[in-house]
Amino acid sequence: MTVSPCTIRSARPDDAAALSALKLAAFRETFLDGFAIPYPPADLALFEAAAYGRDTVERELADPSHATWVAQAEDERLLAYAHVGPCKLPHPEASAAQGEIYQLYALRAAQGMGIGRALMDVALDWLAATMGGPVWLGVWSGNDRAQAVYAKRGFMKVGDYGFRVGDWTDAEYIFRRE
Repeated sequence: MTVSPCTIRSARPDDAAALSALKLAAFRETFLDGFAIPYPPADLALFEAAAYGRDTVERELADPSHATWVAQAEDERLLAYAHVGPCKLPHPEASAAQGEIYQLYALRAAQGMGIGRALMDVALDWLAATMGGPVWLGVWSGNDRAQAVYAKRGFMKVGDYGFRVGDWTDAEYIFRRE
């Protein structure tokens, strides 16, 4: 699928290093630069290594129950991604037999081009074909823009939980789409 000026494609094992760097950059742009969350440095370092390290990304790409797509620019840079798999959110109605959108991020420079919408479409189509049932996601409680985007796509807030970043806990909302 092409979304000017990018191609949306499945992530490959040889994308692990570039995808790891993209995930880290997108997280930092969103939560450190954008929302200025004051994560303690030690907590942040532990979280970033565990969540976005190359080994973690390689394991995710090798896991057949997960799927990841990237938006690749004409110059081959990765600008955005979506990562999905079995639901692991702490909600009494959620189960691993249902799907979850774990991450959907675009670098700031790639926002507003329809890339996020295209990644969401691919992710929802894969989850419907692979897992069926409701689709879940977690979103930071302070990210009103993302919450509005998800609401427009049929997601509704159904709960909340604490998302750990080292010893720091972010207040997150649980959204579900039937």
